[in-house]
Amino acid sequence: MKLLRTLSTTRLIVVTCALVVALAGAAIAIAASGGTGPAPPAEPLAQALHDALSAPEPSGVTARISFTINLFPSGALTGSAGSALMSGANGRLWLNANGGRIELQSDAGDVQVVWDQTKVTVYDASSNTAYVADLPTEQTTTGSTQSGPPSLDQITTFLTDLGAHWAISDAQPSNVAGQPAYTVQISPKHDGGLLGSAELAWDADHGVPLKVAIYAQGASSPALAIEATDISFGSVPDSDIAVAPPAGAKTVDLSSQTQAGNGTDTPPVTGLANVQAAAPFTVVAPDTLVGLPRKAVRLVGPADSQLVLVVYGEGLGAVIVVERAQDATAASGGGSGGALSALPTVSLDGITAHELATQLGTVLGWDNGSVSYILAGSVPPAAAEAAARALK
Repeated sequence: MKLLRTLSTTRLIVVTCALVVALAGAAIAIAASGGTGPAPPAEPLAQALHDALSAPEPSGVTARISFTINLFPSGALTGSAGSALMSGANGRLWLNANGGRIELQSDAGDVQVVWDQTKVTVYDASSNTAYVADLPTEQTTTGSTQSGPPSLDQITTFLTDLGAHWAISDAQPSNVAGQPAYTVQISPKHDGGLLGSAELAWDADHGVPLKVAIYAQGASSPALAIEATDISFGSVPDSDIAVAPPAGAKTVDLSSQTQAGNGTDTPPVTGLANVQAAAPFTVVAPDTLVGLPRKAVRLVGPADSQLVLVVYGEGLGAVIVVERAQDATAASGGGSGGALSALPTVSLDGITAHELATQLGTVLGWDNGSVSYILAGSVPPAAAEAAARALK
């Protein structure tokens, strides 16, 4: 959480978008616009997934891609709209067993997203800044005897369990990037916030994901998507992937900043009464917020910069509130030491807040007395502002 206090709003948003691109690229999440060609035979979804997971992994992938982002309203990101991560861009992708690289090209300068098994580096030429973060390591279960892809029965059970909370379409035969493919849509049955649906397509012959798109409720165009105009499978040398940022680039190490802790094995402080007693400031956490019940209260972070995290509601429709003592040296306004101060302002009955409204959710930051607040949720701006007023 200390990272939120040291990065500017622009950098926070750049990192968020960059990680979306990196994760999508790590899964070879690429799609074609208007792919033509043969479609595979119809299959039940479980069988189509089993075939994909059992297919031989290609030695490498290259593609020309187009990254689309329609999250942010016009004028919300003053000074950062030129970045390819903010406005979308065309580019290329290289991938092999050791890692991958995405290059997005724009008039403001290229963005390079490079990753291997342990780390991702995002270089944004528009700010001459490289962001570096550790990737999560794969966890293995002690005593597990699972080897190879999951069985058809295991996939069927997984889809049945998933279907309790998500509506899942059949595997629809299609053609993506000129490749025979299956496409599936998934949407939340409840507690989905502003998320409408997500779409995934994968190559029927290679088992490679070919399309990822995320849609807001009621939208016909994706809020986020990665598309390819051309794709090929074959060997990709490491030299096409291992591209370092320029020598003069500023480096922001997200791994060291996000791993900071209290350095002890002390159990976390949870529950409203315990957190109120332990927090170094007055905690505001009503029983409900815009109709959502309070579900969790937790004190997090090292002793010199403790935060209170309060969760209202469940699932993707939850609202999260972060509270902390305002830095004495921080500029007032915007919460988190002014990190949101570059965003448009709204009035909360006399208190100025800074707001980022997107198709998929809203973030608000403000100061009240000696406490700074950040509120985030997959809710429209009116709901977020109503929730913020209830916390004054």
